[in-house]
Amino acid sequence: MKVLLVNGSSHEKGCTYTALCEVAKALNENGVETEIFQLGKAQVSGCKGCWACKKIKKCVVDDAVNEFVAKAAEFDGFVFGSPVYYASASGALVSLMDRAFYSGGRSFAFKPAAAVVSCRRAGASTTFDVINKYFTMNNMPIVSSNYWNEIHGNTAEEALQDTEGLQTMRILGNNMAWLLKCMQAGKEAGIAPITEKKIFTNFIRG
Repeated sequence: MKVLLVNGSSHEKGCTYTALCEVAKALNENGVETEIFQLGKAQVSGCKGCWACKKIKKCVVDDAVNEFVAKAAEFDGFVFGSPVYYASASGALVSLMDRAFYSGGRSFAFKPAAAVVSCRRAGASTTFDVINKYFTMNNMPIVSSNYWNEIHGNTAEEALQDTEGLQTMRILGNNMAWLLKCMQAGKEAGIAPITEKKIFTNFIRG
């Protein structure tokens, strides 16, 4: 079993990275392999809404998004981490997730996922909500902890002083490992999710 952790911060080893490492440590101790996908300062364009990805099965803009979607297919679970920018996730992470989930949702469906948020002071709960919405629209079980998955600090060193936040991350890692093992046992027993073809409607009536 493997979990891909996405660092949506432009700071390679800042607060978000510190939180993700604590989650990864717990996963590793449970026998789950981990890898951190560093978004960093990569230039990620927003979705153009062209729908071409539905025909060619990948985004027409060839940047970190297509690399990420291809990699994601090999993993069993995901953790998306972001710092708080104006009470929301980083623009780069939002652009990545917009395009990755639309063009490559098949790489994520029915796999457990979690959001991790770092902030200096406030805005964590709204950022947490933004990221979680991607999971709820793609048949992904959301992994929880004993509190909202947030850590506080302005630097990595300060984040390491947030003992409650660090515990939240460890419990999140343990819970994800447990859920992955339960799902694996279900697969071995022949249990699979029931699916339906998506129905698209709008609210316009003739």
